[in-house]
Amino acid sequence: MPLIILLALLIGLPLIEIYVLIEVGSEIGALPTIGLSILTAVLGTWLVRHQGFGLLLRVREMTDRGEVPALEVLDGALLLIAGFFLLLPGFLTDAVGFLLLIPPLRRWMVGRYVRVLPVGASSESRDAGPAQERARIIEGDYRRED
Repeated sequence: MPLIILLALLIGLPLIEIYVLIEVGSEIGALPTIGLSILTAVLGTWLVRHQGFGLLLRVREMTDRGEVPALEVLDGALLLIAGFFLLLPGFLTDAVGFLLLIPPLRRWMVGRYVRVLPVGASSESRDAGPAQERARIIEGDYRRED
């Protein structure tokens, strides 16, 4: 079933984009349509670059604090997909790309598909009730001197 969906997207999406480009071109003309497509690509590239640098700074701050930037990496992946959509010629892919540039929407998408657990939480410690005490493990090295 996913193969059929992928095939439909690979064939259907370019056909829909061509149809929309023809319709927009018949309304505003060929050169303004091409110019608008180039403008959205340039503007989208600038916005992706700007947000990407901000994301890179957040990832760096988190790693400096010793935290794992897992959600930020997923946010960066969505930002990469947004940049890809904005570079493709067409207005529908540009609309999806610009939607992915909205940070609250990206956070919602990441939060929708990722369940956030504390680092080191196992399935047994999550399933333990309030009456059961969770084990506390502290890792370290030691050296015995006699």
